[in-house]
Amino acid sequence: MAVTAETIRSTAKDPLIIAGRTYSSRLLVGTGKYKDLEETRRAVEASGAQIITIAVRRTNIGQNPNEPSLTDVLSPSKYTYLPNTAGCYNAEDAVRTCRLARELLDGHDLVKLEVLGSEKTLYPDIPQTLSAAEILIKEGFKVMVYTNDDPIVAKKFAEMGCVAVMPLAAPIGSGLGIRNPYNIRFIVEEATVPILVDAGVGTASDAAIAMELGCDGVLMNTAIAGARNPVLMAQAMKKAVEAGREAFRAGRMPRKQYGSPSSPLGGTFF
Repeated sequence: MAVTAETIRSTAKDPLIIAGRTYSSRLLVGTGKYKDLEETRRAVEASGAQIITIAVRRTNIGQNPNEPSLTDVLSPSKYTYLPNTAGCYNAEDAVRTCRLARELLDGHDLVKLEVLGSEKTLYPDIPQTLSAAEILIKEGFKVMVYTNDDPIVAKKFAEMGCVAVMPLAAPIGSGLGIRNPYNIRFIVEEATVPILVDAGVGTASDAAIAMELGCDGVLMNTAIAGARNPVLMAQAMKKAVEAGREAFRAGRMPRKQYGSPSSPLGGTFF
């Protein structure tokens, strides 16, 4: 089939839509673990991300007026801030953190909810996360929720009103990549809201695989901040997410048990 100008335009128009807002980038990045705010700024800019996560309990976004603030280098007018509840181990603390973020950011209601159940594995505490999500949704928050890679749980979060579901690929900060691609695919197949892989990505190929599985986006922090050259890795991640999305939309060739010649022998002249 010939590639027309219209085909190119339709391929380019492939936005990520979260809570009614449209984004051209499907890469979301964190703002922690960098050596300083300047490196944070450079890496975020190189990533092309439009949504950036902020650990409210660990990052100054105005609550400490006498200290450098993230808002000084990454303006909320340019980026969509995604306050998260990193470091919370019960629903009460998570809800309190989201309320604080909304106050600090002048009514901002888009949040990333994570309630951890283990300091060692950083796996989520699902009952506590469900409890916190229910409260936050009732209070008008738009909740993007971090969860494990259980398709049943992911579906439950979507049904209760979360605006995006974010299953882990592997434990937070592990860099192990997609440990269970089959569950991620099951989650994507049942999805009624955007699905974004969150946690466990270690390098560009991991991000590409997540997108090839049909995920709507990828969120990462340590994979970029922990690289020897964070800015260069941010560029690589941007390209990987874009390439993985295009490959998913293109539709990969079927896998075959045996070889198949690129130039078929049928119809040859000699």
